[in-house]
Amino acid sequence: MSHAQLMIAVAQVDASRPAGAERMQWLAQQLQLAKGQGVELLVVPELFASGYHTGPQVEQIAEAADGPIATAIMALAQTYQIAIHYGFAEREGQALYNAAQCIGPLGSVLGHYRKRLLPPGFEATYFTKGSETSVFKWRGFNIGMLICYDAEFPELARKLALKGADIILVPTALGSQWGWVAQQMMPTRGYENGVYFVYANYCGAENNMAFLGESFIASPLGHVAIRAGSEEALIVAQVSLDDVHTAQKRLPYLQDCQGL
Repeated sequence: MSHAQLMIAVAQVDASRPAGAERMQWLAQQLQLAKGQGVELLVVPELFASGYHTGPQVEQIAEAADGPIATAIMALAQTYQIAIHYGFAEREGQALYNAAQCIGPLGSVLGHYRKRLLPPGFEATYFTKGSETSVFKWRGFNIGMLICYDAEFPELARKLALKGADIILVPTALGSQWGWVAQQMMPTRGYENGVYFVYANYCGAENNMAFLGESFIASPLGHVAIRAGSEEALIVAQVSLDDVHTAQKRLPYLQDCQGL
């Protein structure tokens, strides 16, 4: 058995906080708090850097994966010696993507992902679908990446688990009317694959869109280790590779689903 462990935090932010300098200042405060709790990886919501419910403004806000936002996040990751997994609006040529990136404490990009499934409305209007799955290795863990709506499809979480993911990180922007998704459906995704599930949502409201909050970190055995409420919060939990192995041995879903 491997005894790899990792201290993970989710920083749930009020969506009304203006994108840009104010959000980065808030993130620095959360990193300072997280540092005091031994956190090694901090996760923030979908499109954190740009704001989620921005409409056509996203065309001006979007930037390259190595643009000014990435530079600012790199500096924070190095200052606090904490890996930061964040959502942002990515521009590549004429295409815009709803993307997420994880930058390690040495300032290097550990993982990058573009949301593959876009819900109707704002996202389907402005973004292009991504096409790749993403699992990166760090500190003894295989870490998979999904974004919001992606995680509501059992197929994508299962693909990551079959690629060896031990943890799935999900920055999200879940509206206040979707309580069941955060409370029931998302912890189930972790349980049915025997993996840790880290769900990072907004609270508050942005441009008349209200968000649920209720970010959580769930174990591969189906327990929600810690969950935020409807206010800003920093939630922290330790994850253990032993628990992943125990869960997958106890319920061999990944083995038995082969050939279905």
